[in-house]
This record gives sequence, structure tokens and C-alpha cells, in this order.
Amino acid sequence: MRERVVVLGPPGAGKGTQCKLLAAARGLLHLSTGDLLRAEVTTKSTLGQQVKAVLDRGDLVSDNLVLAIVRNRLALHREGWLLDGFPRNSTQAAMLDDLLADLGQPLQVALQLQVHEEELVARLLIRGRSDDTEAVVRKRLQIYARQTEPINAHYQVRGLLKCVDGLGSVREVATRMANSLNECQQGEHAIC
Repeated sequence: MRERVVVLGPPGAGKGTQCKLLAAARGLLHLSTGDLLRAEVTTKSTLGQQVKAVLDRGDLVSDNLVLAIVRNRLALHREGWLLDGFPRNSTQAAMLDDLLADLGQPLQVALQLQVHEEELVARLLIRGRSDDTEAVVRKRLQIYARQTEPINAHYQVRGLLKCVDGLGSVREVATRMANSLNECQQGEHAIC
């Protein structure tokens, strides 16, 4: 089965860890937009040069540029894939839908890792980044919630959103993620 999955979740939910495990266990191409952007810059491709110029200015990479990079990777990989933390806003979600339709690779499921705010704050503060004060972390989580609500609704309306409890050990969460994908393959699209 060529699984095509988007994994969503707030900062501190464990997306990166869970995506790596899930991709390895199921033989999926793991696409993290941050990793893709860095890789594109390293290759010094035309897109990479554009990304480098944007990053050097301290700006955010545009939705169109990110989508162009994602398109390049998905066009070369017809097997299953997993997008890690992308899309990040409703504009990107709509653009991704169009891209996937063009490629003939419709999304099968959007997994939303859910962790309550107090746990997220604790996890992010433990990370120990110099800019991670409680006030800054809470503000980031509020921004994430504001930007992500429309994405969740977008996928929920289409019957593609599945929520996964992100609390517990790495192994427990990984098992829940895998079970959610198995349920989707069996036609069970329980929504959040």
C-alpha cells in the first residue's frame, strides 16, 4: 500500500521522533520541510539558491517555494510518503491539495498528535533553548493553535483527520500512530 500521510502537531508533541519511527517502520519517504530546505541549499540547485537568499535575509521561505521543493521530491517518489509538520497554514493545505491532485497522489490521512498544553510547555522548557521561556513557549503554542485550527477543519471536513494521543512513552505513541494508519487502511476513518 502506498500510504500518503501528513502528520500535524504543536511544538513539543514529538512529531519529528514519531515521523522518523513511522516512516522507517512502514517504508515511507519522510519529508520534513526544514530538512528539505536545508538539503536544497546544500545541493546549490536553482531552488536551493533561492532558499538560501531568503534565509540569508532572515525572511520566511514563501509557500510557493516550499511547495516547489515538495513537488520535486514527490514527483520523483511514487511510493508512500509522510509529510512532517506540513502544511502549517490553511493556504499551504489548499496548495498541497492541488499539488497532490496534479501528481495523482491524493492524501490518505492527516494524523494530529494531541498533547495538552501544560505537557507541551513542560517538554519545551526541558529542551533548554535559550529563548524558551514559559511566556515565549505559551505564545508560540497560541500562534500554532490559531494557524492550525483551520487546517484541522480542512481535513476533518474531508474525513481525513485522525487524532492520536501524544502522551506516553515513545513506543506507546508509535503504536497508536501505527494503529491509526492500520485503521485507515481498513476503511475506518474515525475523526477527532
